[in-house]
Amino acid sequence: MSDQLLFNPRTYDPAHFDPETRRLLRATVDWFEERGKRRLIEDYRTRAWLGDFLAFSAKEGLFATFLTPEPAAGQDGPDKRWDTARIAALNEILGFYGLDYWYAWQVTILGLGPVWQSDNAAARERAAELLDAGEVFAFGLSEKTHGADIYNTDMLLEPDGSVEGGFRATGSKYYIGNGNAAGLVSVFGRRTDVEGPDGYVFFAADSRHPAYDVVKNVVDSSKYVSEFRLTDYPVGPEDVLHTGRAAFDAALNTVNVGKFNLCTASIGICEHAMYEAVTHAQGRILYGRPVTAFPHVRRELTDAYVRLVGMKLFSDRAVDYFRSAGPDDRRYLLFNPMTKMKVTTEGEKVIDLMWDVIAAKGFEKDTYFAQAAVEIRGLPKLEGTVHVNLALILKFMRNHLLEPADYAPVPTRLDAADDGFLFRQGPARGLGSVRFHDWRPAYDAYAAVPNVARFRAQADALCTFVETAAPDEQQSRDLDLLLAVGQLFALVVHGQLVLEQARLTGLDEDVLDELFGVLVRDFSAHAVELHGKDSATADQQAWALGAVRRPAVDADRSARVWARVEALAGAYEMKA
Repeated sequence: MSDQLLFNPRTYDPAHFDPETRRLLRATVDWFEERGKRRLIEDYRTRAWLGDFLAFSAKEGLFATFLTPEPAAGQDGPDKRWDTARIAALNEILGFYGLDYWYAWQVTILGLGPVWQSDNAAARERAAELLDAGEVFAFGLSEKTHGADIYNTDMLLEPDGSVEGGFRATGSKYYIGNGNAAGLVSVFGRRTDVEGPDGYVFFAADSRHPAYDVVKNVVDSSKYVSEFRLTDYPVGPEDVLHTGRAAFDAALNTVNVGKFNLCTASIGICEHAMYEAVTHAQGRILYGRPVTAFPHVRRELTDAYVRLVGMKLFSDRAVDYFRSAGPDDRRYLLFNPMTKMKVTTEGEKVIDLMWDVIAAKGFEKDTYFAQAAVEIRGLPKLEGTVHVNLALILKFMRNHLLEPADYAPVPTRLDAADDGFLFRQGPARGLGSVRFHDWRPAYDAYAAVPNVARFRAQADALCTFVETAAPDEQQSRDLDLLLAVGQLFALVVHGQLVLEQARLTGLDEDVLDELFGVLVRDFSAHAVELHGKDSATADQQAWALGAVRRPAVDADRSARVWARVEALAGAYEMKA
């Protein structure tokens, strides 16, 4: 039995995409499958640079086709575009085979962000040519001292008196993926002769230039996460991508585009690991019985499965909001940190649940699981920590829960269209003005599903909390308390998009009910956590305990979902 909800290289046929997209996605799967598991693991353990993969990508035109927006494609035809749906599909595939491959692609996306947002036609043309040549890109934002704090940068640009509009750049950047090999590095700095935000500059650098020094790889991995230093690096007018406030906006808007990719990479990792884990558990005999005969093992693997399905449903639906975004519809600004924070932390839970089942097997060097258990930890920590993204999510809570606006329904977006608005996002401010459609109809559509109904009661209770017991001005400075509230809100948003996608895809209601049983438990756990916070008021403590619910239990439903999980045993194994 092939589970149609999970990616399986044996049966994968992305027929919902256009022919060239299907060809490239399938060619990528076939390239990895032909290389085999032994080579995959060996390259991971020996920290081999990804030259073979990048050569494959260059030969097939993979990055060039998927990452060149239509306006920059020129006469190359309709296959080149920035299409979030197919980008998400490739994220999942690359995550499935190894985060190192995904990372080289992901930081190329980040490096391209400031370029595709720029009015510098020469730089855009150069980027398109570099993509055609198979080059990778890098995003030179973070620094060793400041991290990704874009209000402060020690990359300094001195005006170059010999070149009108030119500069000489000196400074270092830290934790920059592909910084060892990028044909173009988008570097964030500031002018020495201009104070304040007007002094910001984004410029293009070349890692092969003599004034560009790669100091080291700061991680022990095939990923080359570089520290590099520029010393009197010449920046001509043709290299300047953005100046002033526009440079600041380009940094944040680039992260808005790139942050989204972490969710589907996490999904791919979990899918590969799940095939291994279920296959091992089913074949392992303990006390005369398969490991999967034990009730706690079935519960853990079932929870892992439905959480993974929830990750996929949420992420697939979020794609539609990204692709349908515009100046008057910026709902993606909530769903973006949600995919980054919620989906990736769900991925950690999925791996942990499976690891509790397979135990020592998860350490063995000939398994994919051993690297999955390490790599899954990185995704919640890239492009902003969980805490940073939770704090961002909280900015939308009142508008989302209590102040719905009218929007036309957003359809499933798998059409072969260019997502051009992502590079015309405009000023990175005004989050308080972002409005959302009513979240309740998504829940109403499944009111007959027992655990959806119980979770809906918890969501309604959260609205009451916001109206009657929300943190006061003093508590609003207690980030520890606020983050507990943020987790509760994130669950409501997560459930909403899961239900919207379930409706669009006809998801089996047994799976949905089992998933929402998990979400009911999660909401209760976060409510108890809020109850225990030092600064929680008596009213907040009483509310928290009152929001605790027990999921609706149905042994027959659980058995039917378990049958789906059990069928994953032997459904896929990468050839040696």
